[in-house]
Order: sequence, then C-alpha cells, then structure tokens
Amino acid sequence: MKTMTNLFAHSAKFLTVACLGVSALTAQAQFFDDRDARKSILELRQRLETDRQTATVNQTRLLEEVSRSSQENALLRGQVLDLQSQLEAIRGDIARMRAQNDAVARDFADVQKRQKEVLQPLEERLRKIEPFKVTVDGREFMAEAAEKREYEAGLALFRGGDFPGAQGVFQSLVRRYPSSGFVPSSLFWLGNAQYANRDYAGAVANLRAMVTQTPDHPRVPDALLAMANSQIELNDNAGARRSLEDIVRTYPRSEAAAPARERLSKLK
Repeated sequence: MKTMTNLFAHSAKFLTVACLGVSALTAQAQFFDDRDARKSILELRQRLETDRQTATVNQTRLLEEVSRSSQENALLRGQVLDLQSQLEAIRGDIARMRAQNDAVARDFADVQKRQKEVLQPLEERLRKIEPFKVTVDGREFMAEAAEKREYEAGLALFRGGDFPGAQGVFQSLVRRYPSSGFVPSSLFWLGNAQYANRDYAGAVANLRAMVTQTPDHPRVPDALLAMANSQIELNDNAGARRSLEDIVRTYPRSEAAAPARERLSKLK
C-alpha cells in the first residue's frame, strides 16, 4: 500500500510540473523565432510523451500490484474461511466425543451399580460360607461362620448357667466339625459342663481327649485340674493324684499349679 501511495504522488507531481513547464515555454516562445519555438515545443512534447509513457507504465504496475494484492487478500480470506470451517468441524467432533464420553461414563456407572447390586449379596453369602481367620484361647485358625456361631452359642449358655444346654451344643459341634480349630476349647467347656451336670465319667473322657490331642493348648492345666476334680468325685484318687502331679510337674507356673498343690496335700 505504501508503494501505491508513492506512485500516485509521483504521477501527480509530474503532471503539475509538466503543466507549469508548458505555460512557461509558451510565454518564452514569443521571444524566439518560430524555428526555435517549434524545436522547444517538440522537445517538450517528446519529454511529455516520455513522462506520459512512464506514468502509464507506473500506473499499469500499480494496477497490477493492486490486483495482485486483491488476489492475495481474497486467497487469505479463503484460507481464513477454510480454517474457520475446520475449527467448527473440530469443535463439533469434540462436542460429539464429549457426549460419547459422558454416555460411556453413565453406562459404566450403571454397570458398576448393577454389579454391586448383584455381587454384594453374593459376597455376603460367601462370607457366611467361606472360612475366615479366628483366634480362640490364643490359638489362630481358619473356621466357618457356622462353627463360630455354634461355639459362641455354647459358651453363652455355659456362662449363663445353662449347663445341659451348653453340653448339648458342644457335643454337637465336636461331632459335626471333628477337624475344627474350635474342638479343643469345645472339649474343655464340654467337660466342665458335664462336671456341672454331674456326668463325671463323661467329663474325664472329654477332658482327657482334649489334653491328649492338644498338649500345648493354653487350657491344658485347667483341663487337668477339672479332670482331677471329676476323678475325685468318682473316688478315683490315684487318677486324681496323677492329674494333679502332672500339673505341678509340667505346668508349675500356671494358675492351676497352686490349687493342684493344695489338693495334693489334702488327697489321701
């Protein structure tokens, strides 16, 4: 645009100078003879023609420049429109992708919800069936929920003074789950329930089974003491003495050791 402005200014300046020159030459022609005047006029016309041609060429170049600039501007406008169309298409694609993502997210949330609705009851049922880790009397083992419920029910009956009920529950547990980790403790409480029910022979049998099967069980000293008490009730003093001596000899630091010594001193 700056080039165009300069060309227009140059052309205008030339035309102004040319007009002034013609006026001046016409005035001076009066002082020369016709020959010199014609010569000067011809030279002036030749210069004017040359300048006209130059101006024409410059004007043509200017028009070409203007045309080329217009074409470039049109091309640029076309490119801008194309870019705008591409951007609009991209925005549309992004909007569709977002909508698809939202739909996928909703579907995924629905699937998770349905899975939870289906799996939660199943997991609860599995928890009731599958073995889990429990700790009883300092011993850790895997057990089923049914075993734990039965053991706790028998223990609650025993502590509540319902010794016949406790005896029945512990006998059922030992019979139904012979390999359960609850069996040693169940035999211990079963023997004590039988002692309370005056089933001394049954108490001795079950307490002896508990001591024989799990000699490292923490309740073995108490089981020997309970067995000795049952043997005394059966007038089996020799057996009671062996049980009490076993406590003093094998478990001297247990809580059962002190009452075992006391009863040994009174046992005839």
